[in-house]
Amino acid sequence: MMIAQLPIKLYRAEQVRHGEKAVAKILHINMYELMERAGQAVFITLKKCFPAACSITVCCGGGNNGGDGYIVARLALHAGLNVQLLQLDVAKALTGDAAKARDAWLVAGGKIESFSDTTIFTSTDVIIDALLGTGLSGAVRTNIAHYIEMMNQASKPIIAVDVPSGLCADTGTMLGIAINATLTVTFIGIKQGLCTGQAGHHCGELLYADLEVESTFSTVVKPTVFRVEHNYVKQCLPVRHRSAHKGSYGRVLCVGGDLGMAGAIRLAAEACARTGAGLSAVITQPDNILSIVTARPEIMVQGWSDKAHKSISRVEWADVVVLGPGLGTSNWSKALFNIVRSTEKKTVFDADGLNLLAQSPDYKKNRIITPHPGEAARLLNMTIYDIERDRFSAVRKLQQKYGGVAVLKGAGTLIFDGQQLWVCTAGNPGMATGGMGDVLSGIIGALLGQGLSLADAACVGVWIHSKSADLCAQKGERGMLASDLFPYIRQLINPR
Repeated sequence: MMIAQLPIKLYRAEQVRHGEKAVAKILHINMYELMERAGQAVFITLKKCFPAACSITVCCGGGNNGGDGYIVARLALHAGLNVQLLQLDVAKALTGDAAKARDAWLVAGGKIESFSDTTIFTSTDVIIDALLGTGLSGAVRTNIAHYIEMMNQASKPIIAVDVPSGLCADTGTMLGIAINATLTVTFIGIKQGLCTGQAGHHCGELLYADLEVESTFSTVVKPTVFRVEHNYVKQCLPVRHRSAHKGSYGRVLCVGGDLGMAGAIRLAAEACARTGAGLSAVITQPDNILSIVTARPEIMVQGWSDKAHKSISRVEWADVVVLGPGLGTSNWSKALFNIVRSTEKKTVFDADGLNLLAQSPDYKKNRIITPHPGEAARLLNMTIYDIERDRFSAVRKLQQKYGGVAVLKGAGTLIFDGQQLWVCTAGNPGMATGGMGDVLSGIIGALLGQGLSLADAACVGVWIHSKSADLCAQKGERGMLASDLFPYIRQLINPR
């Protein structure tokens, strides 16, 4: 049983549960055989990732997830490992395939112990989490929460079976408490919640085992989400013709940079230029002109005063307008916001452009919005908790209210165009620093200028931004600056 590359198609947990039964019937495989394959995949992962492990503790729950755990335990016992198996509640209560896996464990000479407050993990090398499966919907029960906390505090590597116990497989939300896994091995179809929100913290490294049925499963079940990956990006980027000139790849105007915030609009404009826009221009406070031009003379910069509330020739000149980096919320800011929102050209709204939009919402088909959870909460008049509790629902609501394409930033950034939903699993905690969002808005603006559709520009932009940060993080996550991404952006925008 091989561990495969993560597929691009993602599903809800219920789809996988129903789909695996349909596939088993089509392929004439009984469900216990799939359970055996799942247990084998976890055991192979254990041996490959922790080859020196001599002792493991397998923690089993009452459903099929626990059945998977019994199979892992039996395989480990046969391989000569010292195996402790802990069972929630009463092992006799297991039914169906889980009971069959339990009986096979007992026949092999295994013993079943119960969890208790005195359970310790000091003598084990690796913990196998097979407590709670994908069917969990409500908060973790108090007694189970206590045992999960004990497992987390043991400071031992944890391999989660299919999904870390306590994590919602559909939303990526922690249901009170969840296992902090080192590795998660998931089966048949990637559950969408494992790729966004809190999942990154709880899943650790996400591994995938198709149990030799994925090709059939993917024809039977329609995915809910697609992962953005390199091949998608490569296909979207246009070929550069030998006869091209600077007007061939878009005139992009970046608007923002109120007093004291010149850096934000400079980052957006340089990201735009580094991503391949033919011409990059800025409208900003007059005081910012010198600092921007001195740092990057390739950017055209125009100062603007709010005393005359009239249209700006640069907006008419531009093919694409990026609004928001360092914009602020002053009268100067609001005047520019009103000018840009009236254009019918393609626009990207970020930062304070979103905060002003939240104050006077409208619907535009030709706009990309790129909120982080705090901005999304203001746009939807919700709390950040509400946004993060179900990021998939939140990004849909953003698009339905504001039109165009909605990008909900964060761990596992989501993109929704009203029909299709994508997730980007690239990126790392080093991106949690000022200016990163400004760089993203400039990247997306440049891609729009080069002719990509709104959806493609958003997906490709998010991936290039996140992947650049991953390349940059090879030198360390802590201390990464937004401008450190520029060399990697140029590298990725020229795929080989």
